[in-house]
Amino acid sequence: MTSQPTGETSGPPAARRTPYTHTEHGVTRPDPYHWFGSDDPAVLEHLVAERAFYDASCLHLDSLTSALRAEMLSRLPATDESARWNRRRHAYWTRHPVNSDYAELWRLNHDSEGGSTTESESSRPFFDIATLDAGTGYLDVGLTVVSPDEDLLAYSVDTEGDEVFELRFRDLRTGSDLPETIARSYYGGAWSADSRWFFYTVHDQAYRPWQVLRHRLGTDPADDVVVLTEPDPRFELNLRPTRSGELIVLWSESRSTSEAWVVDTSAPESTPRSVGGRRHGVRYRVEHAPAAGNDRMLVTTNDAAVEFRLMTAPVPREADQDATVWVEARAERPEERLLQADSFGSGVVLSYRAEGQHRLRIVGHDDLDGDGLVLTSRHGVGCLDLARNTTYDAETVTVADESYLRPPVWSTVDLRTGEITDVHHAEAPGFDPEAYVVERRTFPAPDGTQVPAVLVRHRDTPLDGTPPALIYAYGSYEAVDEPEWDDALPALLDRGVVWVHAHPRGGGEMGRRWWIDGSMGTKQHTFDDVAAVADGLDREGLVDGSRIATRGLSAGGLLQGAVFSQRPDRWRAVVAEVPFVDVVTTMLDETVPLTVNEWEEWGDPRVREEFDWMLAYSPYDNLPPAGVRPDLLVTGAVHDPRVMVREPAKWVAALRHSDPAWSPHCLFRVETGAGAHVGPSGRTGHLGYEAEVYAWVIDRLGVPHE
Repeated sequence: MTSQPTGETSGPPAARRTPYTHTEHGVTRPDPYHWFGSDDPAVLEHLVAERAFYDASCLHLDSLTSALRAEMLSRLPATDESARWNRRRHAYWTRHPVNSDYAELWRLNHDSEGGSTTESESSRPFFDIATLDAGTGYLDVGLTVVSPDEDLLAYSVDTEGDEVFELRFRDLRTGSDLPETIARSYYGGAWSADSRWFFYTVHDQAYRPWQVLRHRLGTDPADDVVVLTEPDPRFELNLRPTRSGELIVLWSESRSTSEAWVVDTSAPESTPRSVGGRRHGVRYRVEHAPAAGNDRMLVTTNDAAVEFRLMTAPVPREADQDATVWVEARAERPEERLLQADSFGSGVVLSYRAEGQHRLRIVGHDDLDGDGLVLTSRHGVGCLDLARNTTYDAETVTVADESYLRPPVWSTVDLRTGEITDVHHAEAPGFDPEAYVVERRTFPAPDGTQVPAVLVRHRDTPLDGTPPALIYAYGSYEAVDEPEWDDALPALLDRGVVWVHAHPRGGGEMGRRWWIDGSMGTKQHTFDDVAAVADGLDREGLVDGSRIATRGLSAGGLLQGAVFSQRPDRWRAVVAEVPFVDVVTTMLDETVPLTVNEWEEWGDPRVREEFDWMLAYSPYDNLPPAGVRPDLLVTGAVHDPRVMVREPAKWVAALRHSDPAWSPHCLFRVETGAGAHVGPSGRTGHLGYEAEVYAWVIDRLGVPHE
């Protein structure tokens, strides 16, 4: 099944085994690598050895990796700009300078347009992310929020990859930061109307965002006021401004239930008022929709509607008012998964999924249940979505349309007439999208369910049973990986590999019911669906069934671990990135991030039935037989706050011990310094990582390379 890696190595590191036993519900589980979750210095020593073994094992791929990276970088334009969005005083856009890993934020004063001052003289960068590089090897910006008066910028920075952001404030008139900094913050932020207060979220020690605080500029952050606290560990707390500029929305949600509050931006010290209360099993999101003298909220909810419906509610004026009286504005359409409602002065844009695609529908404020104007991608397999639109009273909105092999095109859409005008095209120098083919297929799962998949290939690669294939899948949280432009993908396709994007149950591609049928007690459907796609590709003679690889990240890494164990003979190679593989142990540990608030996704192992179904597929607890295993590439990061590095480390150690002869075919690419859940930061860093993964896959699939 496997061939020996050709890199010169001294053999994989062997982790020590220390007796340890878990006992739950009378079931005993040995865990000799439990010590990986401790602060023993030997943990880092072992991880460093793992990285050294990976590097040595892949030395023979250096030339291929360099070639792939060069090809990927060649598709980046010399200067990469986004479409513009407008505020009251300025137009804004992002710009990637030549050879820069990070973007700059630019703006142009509206007074300069049409005047004697040229755009090149008056437009300028006001925020250069690259200048924040602390030399740690990692850099990420959590938020950039310009104040209502457009004189200040709130921004946050993470230089470790642990998603702990330092919040700072910059005076855009001088270019200097204000003296106060907030050491620990999370995603999400909003300004008061007078630009004097800033609202932000913080997370607890389990990395759960649980409080909203209010900071007054010019004061000590130690004096910041807690606006709202979410004590229930199943819930996460978030916030955002409304497009109208009049309200700040705070919302807390678990996998099944949510609650939303509003605060007036003109009264930042007021008490948050609930829009709909909290009812178990009811999820909802709210949008402020003032129009024609009617000040109301739009509510997108699953209340008596699996695929969600649209309702209206009054803007709550009193903290104790009965806020659960909603009026239906748009009934559930079972064939459409309603995602959200975006309100503008001239109309409402509904985002929804139908027939596996993301679509937009423009309706009037007085006809929310109407068919309106439906917008779909210009590509057969593509994604059309709202771009950044910050002006409530605009008569047009900007949308972005793209696909796997088509860079984004931004267009304006007239909210009243539906007229569409292209305004900006992203570039990919030297790239010819006509050289590739994208098509949808379905393959039957064991229970007869048709599983959708998208096949992407070079036009010269025939579907005649000879080419190798790489399947990518996620399949959890009702999440959808949209068909977005990928400047790395052509490097794989140009070498004759068919890339297959599978959409197993557990994701949201086919609506909320698709998620329900692949979560909790039906999670096995996710794994069966991906195997069914591979089997179908082979059975129908489309690809070489002996050369199929599969890849996924995080919950998608769990998927890879499960299909690795359950169908080891199916795969030529498996890529499990930051995989959630020690399912039962992690879900029993309430101190681990993403545990308690995910019991409604995976199950609560304190309940025997739910313990049993998780134990049945947990990769760490279900190792495949020795002698029939495919090659395996695993990734992890010491600072990853979402999947603790101990999970992939334990899994790799257990796999190696249980099959010593196969052991050299298992590689663990671990970030032992700064590094995040989704890999290296920066544009070139990301493409360099993709080049590494693709080089390993190409080699394992037996594709010729120098």
